[in-house]
Amino acid sequence: MAWRILSLALGQLLAAAIGWRFALHGDAPLGAALAALLAGYVWLIFDTLRGARLLRWLRAGAQSEVVLGSGLWGESHDRIRRLVRDGERRATQSDARLHDFLAALQASPNGVILLDEQGRIEWFNQTASAHFGLDVRRDTLQHLGNLVRDPGFAAYFAGRDYQSDLTMFGRQNSSFKPVRLSVHLHPYGEGRSLLLSRDITALEQAEAMRRDFVANVSHEIRTPLTVLAGFVETLQSLPLSEDERQRYLGLMAQQSQRMQTLVSDLLTLSRLEGSPPPPTQEWVSVSQLMAQCEQDAHDLSQVLWQQPHRLTLNIEGDCDIAGAGTELYSALFNLVGNAVRYTPVQQNIAVTWKSLPDGDAVFAVEDTGPGIAPEHLPRLTERFYRVDRSRSRETGGTGLGLAIVKHVAQRHGADLRIESVPGKGSRFSIRFPHARLRAAQLTFRSGSAQL
Repeated sequence: MAWRILSLALGQLLAAAIGWRFALHGDAPLGAALAALLAGYVWLIFDTLRGARLLRWLRAGAQSEVVLGSGLWGESHDRIRRLVRDGERRATQSDARLHDFLAALQASPNGVILLDEQGRIEWFNQTASAHFGLDVRRDTLQHLGNLVRDPGFAAYFAGRDYQSDLTMFGRQNSSFKPVRLSVHLHPYGEGRSLLLSRDITALEQAEAMRRDFVANVSHEIRTPLTVLAGFVETLQSLPLSEDERQRYLGLMAQQSQRMQTLVSDLLTLSRLEGSPPPPTQEWVSVSQLMAQCEQDAHDLSQVLWQQPHRLTLNIEGDCDIAGAGTELYSALFNLVGNAVRYTPVQQNIAVTWKSLPDGDAVFAVEDTGPGIAPEHLPRLTERFYRVDRSRSRETGGTGLGLAIVKHVAQRHGADLRIESVPGKGSRFSIRFPHARLRAAQLTFRSGSAQL
């Protein structure tokens, strides 16, 4: 400001000196005054033009460059330009942070929806799109209540009480594939809302399985305990002949064995779920596994039926499997044992091992028993699931065998497949990957045996 006043004063003094020197009609004071006044007007015009250029530059958005020299307007231009650049840099940084924030929300495993004061959708991530069936182009700025038609959600959204979450069905829910969501609204800012959604289908299924597991174990153990308690009371309170006493003791031993088998299977499942993956450096002979299955199937058939089955063993491409021998035997014999339990005597049971052209191999057990209805097939590997509960108890089954087979197969990279036709029989097979197979170190001839 001092420089502006000084420049104006110097200009007027210079003009006054010139006017004094060249004054008309010899009137020097008047000439000096007019010259000083004219110089002030000229200075004011040029100063106003510079200010106008600065104003036009500001109105244009301060994007282009303008030369205003030094002085008030030049310094104002420089300071404004620095402020604009600082603002642009801060805006760029803010945009980058916003982009990173939205990218983090986009990567969230939970659904995220941002709502404005009227409940309209401002932004949502891909997870929320899958949960509620939303489309970015179609549904942005649409009212959420018009898009999510679930009655429970409508009441929750309209009630404005967001202290707790809401459980509802997802958009892709079906009877074959249930989808359950946990939804929670969180108010923020000036009337805005943040909606979080989480897929809890697996959690609810796990909780249901836990409840069923506890109920089934309690039931399976309570039944033989009740029988044992009844026999003990009978032995203690009634005079019995030696034959009756022996018969009751035999039934008690049978129930005790049933509980022992149940506990053993439960421990096997627990060990499979909590133990590290099976080794890939230890090799188990397929022929030895099948020979052991044959012998144990013979013993089981004698205990259950006292009559023989027709069991055929066949190995095409004998080899060794990398893995845990006890687990593999448990899986293979569970399939053979089930066939012995549920196939009537004098019916055929075929146990085969076959190498495939792609290097994989398949262990299969086929029977000519009663078969299984299609609606039961998807649930056979569930713990304690039985097609016929009374028949399973008669044959000593615990309902855990196929669950054990499934776990062992998965731990060895294999796949369990179940095929059955009611009235014609069933086929249970395990396909082992070539990465866990090698040529057999021992030989075993195929053949047939009468149990």
